[in-house]
Amino acid sequence: MRKGKPARKLGRTAAHRKATLSNLSTQLLVYKRIETTEAKAKETRRVVEKIITKARKGTVHAQREIFKDIRDKQAIRILFEEIVAKVGLRNGGYTRVIKLAPRFGDAAKMAVIELVDYTEAPSISQKTGKQDRAKRVKGSKKTAESAANSAE
Repeated sequence: MRKGKPARKLGRTAAHRKATLSNLSTQLLVYKRIETTEAKAKETRRVVEKIITKARKGTVHAQREIFKDIRDKQAIRILFEEIVAKVGLRNGGYTRVIKLAPRFGDAAKMAVIELVDYTEAPSISQKTGKQDRAKRVKGSKKTAESAANSAE
């Protein structure tokens, strides 16, 4: 009987995948919100949730364990000083993945991953972008009509 694979391979070798997820995790901890593909966001969520859970212990051993995955002192400082203080008693669910419209160039599924306690969920117009385009189209028609009227 076939079993499901435990993780996404992301079309990379093991070392490249580890480096990619480490970099995405570092950027998420520093900036609190990043935009990437949906598959990378979901894999990054798995990594970051485990890191934050380890960091909640607050021990030197936890710092050393996390430093194996995230080789950035600034990110580790932010994690232990700000993020752990903010998540407090939360039992998991430190991140949120919000799906976005497909990327224009290659139609890849895009998503935003963010730390829950730092940002609010974006509005519908930020998710789809369809309302913004409709406003631009309406606005361009009005400006074309007003330009034609002023020319007469």
